[in-house]
Amino acid sequence: MTKNRHFGIFLLLLLFLGLAKSFSQEKQYDFWEHLRFGGGIGLNFGDGYFSGTLAPSAIYQFNEQFAAGVALNGTYASFKNDANATILGGSVLALYNIIPQIQLSGEFEELNVNRKYKFNGSPDVTESYWYPALFLGVGFRSANFTIGIRYDVLFDQDESIYASAFAPFVRVYF
Repeated sequence: MTKNRHFGIFLLLLLFLGLAKSFSQEKQYDFWEHLRFGGGIGLNFGDGYFSGTLAPSAIYQFNEQFAAGVALNGTYASFKNDANATILGGSVLALYNIIPQIQLSGEFEELNVNRKYKFNGSPDVTESYWYPALFLGVGFRSANFTIGIRYDVLFDQDESIYASAFAPFVRVYF
């Protein structure tokens, strides 16, 4: 196991230990009352290019300041019949509101990337690999809506599906 995966597993265990401690201290609670759903839908197209993403997520709102949860990600992209990619994976995330309007976030994402492309007229090149990302972010929050920027501290220019370590985000939970 790589160092990055050990760190991701450590964060996941820390998250679940925190969840267990919170549940054990609450005498009566309504789990469903604190569960919030959201996610993202993406659609991009242009001259011979198409990309579509579906990314549902769910968080448990422990209190006004802290929430944690899980997300799924499914993406398909193609470019002029010369390249295509299918990306499937998931993530665990934690959200912390310093004040009601400022939200900090941490998210460990693990994606399985399958891509096929042609390089300088050569036969098809096929790649399949797992790509980890650890995002740290900050955003402006208004009610159920947050907009901000996040940074992938594990960014790898050659394997990432993202063009940059920095990525804007929009988060909505109901």
